[in-house]
Amino acid sequence: MSAFGDLLHRLTATREELDAADERRTSLARGATPCAELAPRGRAKVTGVVAALTYRPRGESPALVARVFDGSGSIDLIFLGRRDVPGVDCGRRLVAEGMVSVEDGRRVMFNPDYHLLAKGPAA
Repeated sequence: MSAFGDLLHRLTATREELDAADERRTSLARGATPCAELAPRGRAKVTGVVAALTYRPRGESPALVARVFDGSGSIDLIFLGRRDVPGVDCGRRLVAEGMVSVEDGRRVMFNPDYHLLAKGPAA
C-alpha cells in the first residue's frame, strides 16, 4: 500500500481496526504465529491480550478458559483443573506456547506454558 493509501486507511479505520493492526504488529515482533494461521496438531507460540475469561460450570471438572486476541484472530487457552490463574485477567497481555487443537470449531491450547507481559500498552 502506498504511503497515501496507508494514511487514508488510518484516517478512515475504526478504533477496533487500528487496535487489531497494532496487536498484529506486536505479535509478529515477538516472534509469535498469528492466530489466524495456527494449524491443529502442531506446537505454536502465540501472544496477545486476554479478551475474555470463562469458567466451566460447577457440574464439569474445573477449567478456566482465557480467550487471547492477537489482531488476526483468537485462541482459547484452557487451564484444566483451575478456576483461577493468578495474573491472567481481562486486558492482560501474555505469551503462550503449546499444542494447538480444535474443540467445537475453535482453536485451543490445553494447559499451555505461559508468561505474563508487563501491564500497559503493547510494547
